[in-house]
Amino acid sequence: MNTHVVRDHDLFLITSSTGEVSSDQNEAGLGLYTKDTRFLSANALKVNGKKPKLLAAREEGYNLSSFRLMHEEPDKGAVEILRTPFIHNGTMYEKVTFKNYFPYEYNCEAVFHFEADFQDMFIVRGFRTGETGDVQPSTQGENTFTLNYSGKDGVKRSTAIRWKSDATGRVEEGDLIFPMNLRPQEETSIVFTITPAHDGQSAEPIGYDEAKARLVKSYEEWEASFPKLSMKHPAFDGMYKQGIKDMKMLLVDVGYGDIPVAGTPWYAVPFGRDSIITTLFMLSSKPELAKNTLRTLGAYQGKEVNKERDEEPGKIMHELRFGELSTTGQTPFTPYYGTVDATSLFLYLAAEYYHWTADDDLIKELKPSLDAALAWIRSKETARPNGFVSYHKQADKGIPNQGWKDSSNSMVHKDGAFAASPISLVEVQGYVYAAKKGLSAIYETIGWQDESDVLKNEALKLQEEIDNHFWVEKEQYYALALDENDEQVQSVTSNPGHLLLAEVKRDASVVKRLFAPDLNNGYGIRTMSDQEKGYNPLSYHNGSVWPHDNGMCLLGLSKKGYTNEAAALMKQLLDASLEFEDQRLPELYCGHDRQSEGLVPYPTTCSPQAWAAATALLYTQAVTGLNPDGVSKTVTVNPAFLEGVEKAEVTGVKLGEGYLSLKLMKTDNGYDYSVVENTSGYEVVPVTTRTVSKP
Repeated sequence: MNTHVVRDHDLFLITSSTGEVSSDQNEAGLGLYTKDTRFLSANALKVNGKKPKLLAAREEGYNLSSFRLMHEEPDKGAVEILRTPFIHNGTMYEKVTFKNYFPYEYNCEAVFHFEADFQDMFIVRGFRTGETGDVQPSTQGENTFTLNYSGKDGVKRSTAIRWKSDATGRVEEGDLIFPMNLRPQEETSIVFTITPAHDGQSAEPIGYDEAKARLVKSYEEWEASFPKLSMKHPAFDGMYKQGIKDMKMLLVDVGYGDIPVAGTPWYAVPFGRDSIITTLFMLSSKPELAKNTLRTLGAYQGKEVNKERDEEPGKIMHELRFGELSTTGQTPFTPYYGTVDATSLFLYLAAEYYHWTADDDLIKELKPSLDAALAWIRSKETARPNGFVSYHKQADKGIPNQGWKDSSNSMVHKDGAFAASPISLVEVQGYVYAAKKGLSAIYETIGWQDESDVLKNEALKLQEEIDNHFWVEKEQYYALALDENDEQVQSVTSNPGHLLLAEVKRDASVVKRLFAPDLNNGYGIRTMSDQEKGYNPLSYHNGSVWPHDNGMCLLGLSKKGYTNEAAALMKQLLDASLEFEDQRLPELYCGHDRQSEGLVPYPTTCSPQAWAAATALLYTQAVTGLNPDGVSKTVTVNPAFLEGVEKAEVTGVKLGEGYLSLKLMKTDNGYDYSVVENTSGYEVVPVTTRTVSKP
């Protein structure tokens, strides 16, 4: 069924296409959620015993929406109903307006039915069962109706429903009943506030109009704070602006400042890998989100060996949940650590953050967390004879594959057999190299020379070992992974594209392969080549196209100076965005060939998804080709001009101590630029464009 999602920080609402939450549609997971708990499982309206009919549903910007409905008596008249819900600062607000279009005075009864089952999100989705608490009797006050729950974890949860109306409402067995007597074209409104409370903590509702004004203002200020990238391209503005809006919806603060969650509706919690990659893509616009992410993940870093959570000292978490099944230990997500790449990506983000900000203080603050993360990586490198970071699930209820392609069938050999763990993923070794190389230079600048030297030597050794163990001569490409027997998993996939963030010796071969028609479907790089036995364009990870995966390749192309290829990949993603409502890049789409089959949407995706939205925001860096070095306080410029674009201007890029603004012009010899503003403290320098044959 079609659903609609609105969200603000940790509170979000999933409704049907009519704007209601109906208890007879629970398979869709409709409801109002916070703390991984459904605080409202029904919010349904009937007029004179009948459900109104939907006339139109509209997105009105700034996370506002409206649902126009009709209660009709054929050949007599109708009552038009307008529902306008939104969420702000821990409360759901909804105004429901009734207007009489009968030619005479019309008496009717509006009945709103509310329920709250307080189910853990895992139970709602059918992923887990477990022992839970009990729904308690509801309580009533003046224009207030509260639904209550006592959890198995000892936490009291409740949902307070308050209303203001000219009509007098009464409560009967979970229903709010409003008798109305409307003259022709007379209208009346009921304003609801619905506020969850968790362990006695809840927001304080304010007036509907004031809350709406604050919400709109917060979006206006958010959008104004981003860099402006101006260029004459018909598709860019829509995708870029939608990415900005989506990121505002996907922020949460768990104690260390706003960070992005993975996506709505079901992954609206901090994820180590997702939050890192999202903020990595946003360093040119919101480096403070990377700082908050590093602090948050450092605070939740593994402290002990706990096999039930795949936890180990120094390891960066995978996922943090707050629902009843998690807080009672029935699921291992408080947090869960089953990810092999988040720890190296944590280190890499710290290095990249430094290059954009030259923030010595944060590196010094994070030093204990960086040390612990490096110690975890070294423990993995010495745990197996091959010397690579590997994964093997320990938790009974954990994730079997622990890279970003974490579906159970994603590690597949050329003959179709699944690879057995421990598994060493190729991209993870690239992340480790890039992290050690980047931190080595930073540590030297800060004055940690001995540690710098160790990191530098480790990186150089790893660079050689990646080529020695993962290169597949027949394919002229790198293997996906090494399995438990150190046999190459030779299926051709997108994973080696992430090696462009490292300094592998055969980067030109990687770039060439990424644009070969078996791996690139014309709308981006597939997760797996269509020539592999494991290929399935309808699968989650074995042939689909993920924008963030392409974003990682794009970032590498930009850093390496493959400007023609970067421009070609950006065009493919822009073209894909035009196939989706509001140009919102989805979590993924199917891998069918563009020329013969067109773009096929994936049937179930998170929308919006943080790292997909951030891929749109990465264009600021990729188009300009900005590549800062916080050690030397320089930033290179190497633009990637989209097809048909002759000039571009970027203003307000956050860098160093201030901002950078540039004008970029295409020339016969490549490009030229002029500095409009530079308060960063960095020197701007050009580089020579480097290309492989244009795809």
